[in-house]
Amino acid sequence: MASKRKVIITCAITGAIHTPSMSRYLPITAQQIADAAVEAAKAGAAIVHLHARDPVDGHPVQTTAAFEPIVESIKQRSDVVINITTGGSPRMLVEERVRPAAELKPEIASLNMGTMNFGLFPMLERPTEFKYAWEREYLARILHEKW
Repeated sequence: MASKRKVIITCAITGAIHTPSMSRYLPITAQQIADAAVEAAKAGAAIVHLHARDPVDGHPVQTTAAFEPIVESIKQRSDVVINITTGGSPRMLVEERVRPAAELKPEIASLNMGTMNFGLFPMLERPTEFKYAWEREYLARILHEKW
């Protein structure tokens, strides 16, 4: 018998740790990220958790300018609840991490409490070939940082 319990589905569109070499399906442009968010909403997601990326090489960016076209495109096409990440990185100031959410005022924003240990270390060592120069150093830094 099917449960009648209601659930809220959140779809994390890109994440920040994944790199383009890990999956050819990783959306990196504002349009690709917005399209994936709208499709997730059509598939039943009530919330989309967003990270922005540089459209040239796909590296994560935490600027209002990067998030704005994503958020605007989603709002024009869907009423899904938008969640802008405040995760950033341990090297970012809190002000840098929260600026896009503070300025764009989505319905919700993430709040990272305590350790940032993602337990991804075996996965981070798998890629051996990279599409972009930044990926190898980025993953190595994540692997060796004290979270």
